[in-house]
Amino acid sequence: MRIRDLLAVSELGLTLLAGDEDTEFTAVHVTDLPDPGRYLTGGELVLTGLMWRHEPADSARFVAALRAAGVAALGAGQAWLGHVPDDLVAACAQAGMPLLEIPTAVSFRAVGEVAAPRLSGEVRAALGRQRRIVDAVAEGADLAELFALTAAELGVNGAVLSSTGEVVVGSCADPVRLATAYLAAPRLPCVSEGHTLFGIGRGHRAAGWTLVCEGDLLGRADLGFELAACVALERTRMEEGRRVERRLVEQLVGAALAADADPAELNARLRTCGLGPGEPYAAVTATALRPGATRGPDPATLGGQVLEELLGRGVVAAAGADGAVALVPLPDPVSVLADRLRAGLGVLSALRDTRISIGVSGALTGASSIRGGIEEAGHALRMAEARSGGVVTSDEIYTHALLLATVPGDVRRSFTHRLLEPLFDYDAKHQSELVRTLGAFLDTAGSWNACAERMHVHVNTVRYRIRRIEELTGRDLSTMADRVDFFLALRAR
Repeated sequence: MRIRDLLAVSELGLTLLAGDEDTEFTAVHVTDLPDPGRYLTGGELVLTGLMWRHEPADSARFVAALRAAGVAALGAGQAWLGHVPDDLVAACAQAGMPLLEIPTAVSFRAVGEVAAPRLSGEVRAALGRQRRIVDAVAEGADLAELFALTAAELGVNGAVLSSTGEVVVGSCADPVRLATAYLAAPRLPCVSEGHTLFGIGRGHRAAGWTLVCEGDLLGRADLGFELAACVALERTRMEEGRRVERRLVEQLVGAALAADADPAELNARLRTCGLGPGEPYAAVTATALRPGATRGPDPATLGGQVLEELLGRGVVAAAGADGAVALVPLPDPVSVLADRLRAGLGVLSALRDTRISIGVSGALTGASSIRGGIEEAGHALRMAEARSGGVVTSDEIYTHALLLATVPGDVRRSFTHRLLEPLFDYDAKHQSELVRTLGAFLDTAGSWNACAERMHVHVNTVRYRIRRIEELTGRDLSTMADRVDFFLALRAR
């Protein structure tokens, strides 16, 4: 029942002094205890005669106790004081709690008698709704059918979105924006631009789903929680089937990495995982690191969950010691797959506490390519991790970047610091551009004129700066060895 339903009963003559009339309550409780929290369960409309109030400060303490107990609204009678004090109105307004003024001529019993039949009817309706939902689950309703049924029963319009902004079920006008709001929200449920967002299940948000409902449902949060619970139930049922598929991929990967791998067995396992012998695919590896986290899934498990969401749950990823591995069909070139993964990571960047790294192999065919593809994707993954996250494809690992990625971070930093520190110090003291000039000079293969043109300076300026770089570092940029050292130092930063 809602506060506005009571206000609509003219015989009661109630007046709303603070708060939202759309607030819903589930029971009526009468008390004059200064701290009745131990007797409350949450969601009540509390009726009080104000006998607990002896000074203005009592109002704030009383309202704080009600808020801590999860009380929905407060009704204050006039019989004891003859009015509702302003300090109580202010305390309720500050706490966001609706406050009703109850005339002296109206008893609390009368308010309760008006509310009781409506509340009982709502309980019966909720039980009937639950029975119909349970029947639908028992009859094998899929997620779309269950969502449509439950949303219609509750009178809620909305959608379920993945963490990457994909519409899982329902309809939504701007899923990416709302998924970003879900990832960035300090707490759920929350309201974002005309929609209320609820979390679904207890998993990490990087691989989570959110229920998006039209309008502000914070005053009717029980409806959103009920719908979210139904979706979570169906997702759990779907997850049971995916566990079997992950086990098949895990067995395939283990067999492919074994020294005595049998090609016939591998091809049979590949078909079991839904990939034909001639069908192109890519090996994709992933980790999701949460610096400082002491609880929750490990980087490989969470990385696999994220990877599955990024690819619309069209694949399964098996968690391993070095990361999760998935074999992804390739109807399009690898570059298309990489772009899709990068787009999803762009949405997930709203999660400041999670660093997601993904490595993608080149196009593969047949079971004999699995081992090499996994190794290739693993090298790309390590490079992505060295870059603090992102997507790296096999095209990038057959360059100096792979060598840098395999060097420990402290060694890279020491190498760069030792070689380039004199230039950084000089630039800081003189507001010069020696480091930038060095990079442009190397990028233009040591051409004075091309470097000057790129930097929009005279060629003599470039010559002067290069001589200054050589003097400060003791290196000779006319030699290939020193050019290589500088090139690597600039990219190891």
